[in-house]
Amino acid sequence: MVASLSTQPGAAQSGASEAVSEQRARFRTYLGKVGSGEHTSSGLSREEAAEAMELMLDGIATPAQIGAFLIAHRIRRPEPQELTGMLDVYRRRGPVLTSRTAALCFGMPFDGRSRTAPIYPLTALVLAAAEIPVVLQGSGRMPVKYGVTGAELFASLGLALTGRSLEWLQASLDRCNLALLHQPDHFPAAEQLIPYRDEIGKRPPLASLELMWTAHHSSHLLVSGFVHPPTESRAWAALKLAGETNVFTVKGLEGSTDLPISRACVTGRVHPHQQPERLVLHPRDHGCYGTDPAWHSLEQWSQQALAGLGGQGELAASLRWNAGTYLWQAGAAASLPQGVEQAEALLQSGAALRQLERMRQTLS
Repeated sequence: MVASLSTQPGAAQSGASEAVSEQRARFRTYLGKVGSGEHTSSGLSREEAAEAMELMLDGIATPAQIGAFLIAHRIRRPEPQELTGMLDVYRRRGPVLTSRTAALCFGMPFDGRSRTAPIYPLTALVLAAAEIPVVLQGSGRMPVKYGVTGAELFASLGLALTGRSLEWLQASLDRCNLALLHQPDHFPAAEQLIPYRDEIGKRPPLASLELMWTAHHSSHLLVSGFVHPPTESRAWAALKLAGETNVFTVKGLEGSTDLPISRACVTGRVHPHQQPERLVLHPRDHGCYGTDPAWHSLEQWSQQALAGLGGQGELAASLRWNAGTYLWQAGAAASLPQGVEQAEALLQSGAALRQLERMRQTLS
């Protein structure tokens, strides 16, 4: 009996090692499918993509396997069912937020902005002032762009939204209609994959996943930014498989959900039980045409942002256009002209600035 007991730890360790070896062998199979070349590679099933994602998040796949998988997958481009499988894992493993009324959830590149002044934090404040729950998400400065982040932008306005618990985040959404999910705080398993972006020098398929995933699990409109039309069409198909049937896609500034004012805005709308509808929106028709403000620094942006929330300055036209469009898409306005008019009223009345001050006081 003593001899039997003394061998148990070694046996357990051996069994665990064998299980890991089997899992790595399966991951190698998945890597072979996506990395075999133009004529011999094949897509993964939804279930296979989900397991590959699990093995990466759990650190069971080796660093060499993970790096090879991410770059091979980027080169051949993920198929819709693969993105859906990965999205299944993020939904299952990631944090969860809910709201009493339908929310707007924004998906945009986690590597930030470097050329154009971000409008989305201000848009979120205007929507929150209109009693529409808003969920944003992001991380710290990350490859490949290392652009300015949502957390930094809000902090420059006096809102410290990082280093908070998920319970605090839910309270922020409940009390102030705004939550910023910060991946290092709330989804560390996903955050551990960030260094691979720097090492492979390219945005991996995970970047596409981030545009489609939201931690919000109750009724919402999912807004997803994109740059290239194939990214949008894959997103439509993947989200349909995932059961996301209320979607607004935007060819926004630097792949974000910020609508430009310097050109027509190419968007797409997916309604439940309907085919995607192409919407081309013209800021000139609504008195919002102009030059898209450039990014300079946090200090300059914060000054511009405060003026913009009062309906003044360089960011005002962009903010009116973006907030008006999203008020319309959220159903708070019956038409785009009415949305723009409502956005202007929220700015000129001081409601957006009061929302900022309310958050400063409530969440401090």
